[in-house]
Amino acid sequence: MYFTIFLEVVAGLGLFLYGMNLMGSGLQRAAGEKLKSIIGLLTKNRFIAVFVGIFVTAIIQSSSATTVMVVGFVNAGIMQLSQAIGVIMGANVGTTVTAQLVSFNLEKVAPVAVGIGIIMQILKKGTKSKNYADILIGFGILFVGMVYMKDAVKPLREIAAFKDMLVNFGTNPFLGVLMGFGLTLLLQSSSASIGILIALAAEGLLPLSAALPILYGDNIGTCTTALISSIGASKNAQRAAVMHLTFNVIGTLIFALILNAPIVYIVTQLDPVDVTRQVANAHTLFNIINVIIQFPLANFIVKFSQIVIPVKDEDIVGMVTHLDKRMLETPSIALESAFKECINMGILAKTNVQRAVEGFIEKDSQKVEDVFKYEKDINKMEREIIDYLIHLSNTEISLEDRVVVDGLFNTVNDLERIGDHAENIAELAQNSIENNLPYSTESKEELINMVDKVLYAVESSLDAMRTGDLEIAQRVRELEEKVDIMEKACRAGHIYRLNNNMCNPESGIMFLDVISNLERISDHATNIADSVVNSIV
Repeated sequence: MYFTIFLEVVAGLGLFLYGMNLMGSGLQRAAGEKLKSIIGLLTKNRFIAVFVGIFVTAIIQSSSATTVMVVGFVNAGIMQLSQAIGVIMGANVGTTVTAQLVSFNLEKVAPVAVGIGIIMQILKKGTKSKNYADILIGFGILFVGMVYMKDAVKPLREIAAFKDMLVNFGTNPFLGVLMGFGLTLLLQSSSASIGILIALAAEGLLPLSAALPILYGDNIGTCTTALISSIGASKNAQRAAVMHLTFNVIGTLIFALILNAPIVYIVTQLDPVDVTRQVANAHTLFNIINVIIQFPLANFIVKFSQIVIPVKDEDIVGMVTHLDKRMLETPSIALESAFKECINMGILAKTNVQRAVEGFIEKDSQKVEDVFKYEKDINKMEREIIDYLIHLSNTEISLEDRVVVDGLFNTVNDLERIGDHAENIAELAQNSIENNLPYSTESKEELINMVDKVLYAVESSLDAMRTGDLEIAQRVRELEEKVDIMEKACRAGHIYRLNNNMCNPESGIMFLDVISNLERISDHATNIADSVVNSIV
């Protein structure tokens, strides 16, 4: 008997999950490919971000999916934590739509919806028709699954021990919360967990007092999907997952310890007879009130996540923070992520050039060692960015974006070469230190003037990338001409000093090699600026 009940519940649950996913996928496709972009573009204001979270989750029928998406956006650098917390709060409210739907007695409508959907698939061709058909079929199958689950648990009404066990959850809220957490962790869907609660309530097996602790636990269990998704992601992405968990744990504690009685009173007043409606309304009220209570505390939740997931300096340098392959589903956002990572790589390469020259002039062995250390990070970033760009180029991107992607391949190569020249200068500095080579005050001043121009050229090329400003790109070309002139002047001046025995010959060779590397760095900065011009023109 128990085995038969178990199989029937599993069958009903399978239909429920399949219907929910099919309906959510159809709604998502019908809403258009720009649905994911809505999160990244409309969340500058935290209050608006809450409504974006509600809307998107109501469409895709999964708060876990929305939160995973948010983790991806944060990981890609598209969204700040202060924006993410609003979307996460809204996602919890949006997921209550499913519970509200299944709490209504729509079993008779379900077969009709499936029939209409199948007819639409057969008779009408085209993507839009298929999307609408999937919505109808998914809607119908979802309710067919609910009927299976309700019918499967009916025999349990005759088993007193089972009913007593469920009632105990009301007298021991901790067990109820643990049960809800475990159920959602197993199913990876709070909507499915609430569906099971509604099925049990519909057959008189689960009183509201026992359902509420399980419902609270469901909201903690749904956080596990985002937590798993954040493994291996950036520190900020991990913080976003921690914020989701923190928000729901605080909400569960508030309601389990303080607001449980008021919730029971409100939902029984709204519908004194139907326990299924009481459960659905409790689920909705829990999430809405939880947002209202914790919205003013959003900054504290963000700060708490930063305490739980701290960032050390060594975690930042050379770490690819913006590339997330989940974003490849939205190529325009993935391209923006690649841009940001290229700029990060450029900043690291520019800093390494400055560090290398300072090591050369100051004879600082530590700065020289740092250059070698960070050059490995630059090479690692190059490999990861190129791999990401290859995946991006294989997606369906516009012709204009393809030109930009092709330009980024060249830009990454130029940035890597800048890093190589910094390493060359560091090797020259290391040789100078080991042999204690002297340099005149005049040669040091010439070198400082030249490196200032070169670093400004690199910085300007990165600014041109950030802004797409053609005037800045043109400035880089003008700087490159000045650097060429300076390189020739420095070379001529140093050769003059060598010919007149005014400096050490070996020092002279080192000096000429350094300015040669600086001139080539300027050339690569010009290449980067030219890529910006080509991508715009």
